[in-house]
Amino acid sequence: MENPIYIALSRQDALRRQMDVVANNLANMTTPAYKNQRMMFLEYLAKPAATPVEKISMVQDYGVLRNTAVGPISSTGNPLDVALQGDGYLTVETRDGQRFTRNGRLQLDLDRQIVDTNGLPVLNEQDLPMTVPQNSGPVTIAADGTVSSDQGQIGRIKLVRFEREQFMTELGGGIYTTDEPPLPAPGTKIVQGAVEESNVQSVVEMTQMIEISRQYANNQKIIDAEHERQRNAITKLSRLS
Repeated sequence: MENPIYIALSRQDALRRQMDVVANNLANMTTPAYKNQRMMFLEYLAKPAATPVEKISMVQDYGVLRNTAVGPISSTGNPLDVALQGDGYLTVETRDGQRFTRNGRLQLDLDRQIVDTNGLPVLNEQDLPMTVPQNSGPVTIAADGTVSSDQGQIGRIKLVRFEREQFMTELGGGIYTTDEPPLPAPGTKIVQGAVEESNVQSVVEMTQMIEISRQYANNQKIIDAEHERQRNAITKLSRLS
């Protein structure tokens, strides 16, 4: 008798998860290189204990799909900032090994190493950090990732790509990890003095949020109506007995 409520509750649970994803998109609307995300759902068939022959159809969240389209590129004027045109990633060094990012807001740390916004060293093609010499002039970064100053070449930024980009795991701070071995990314070009913005569209996300709220409210009405129906049925049956 509770099957309609179970079905409605499964839908509400999925809507809550969907709202969390939309809210996260809006929160990262100004985060450089952030990728818009969408929930994916599946039909889940269950066999109620009371009627094992029949099946009821519920909603189950399957996972999150990341929109890997390149976001708009904005000029910053900072010579260390880089935007990636293509499907490549920068390689950074962490305590747990190499990780990957598209957030190109770079800077120099106290040791004059080129690091990302998390303070992680950006690696060159030899998997080594790049250090800008003392008293050197302006840094230039070519489209192929070659970093130079007036004292000569500093290194070439290691750009990599992945065949199964959707399977990369986001660790926070724009950092990703994956078990898949990285591949060279010759098709990715670097734009100096610019960053890739988030590809989140605020109007689309706000529309999604309104629609999810409406669906949640309508679902709650179904639950309330079913609860009232059951309460009335129990009251009438108790009078007959």
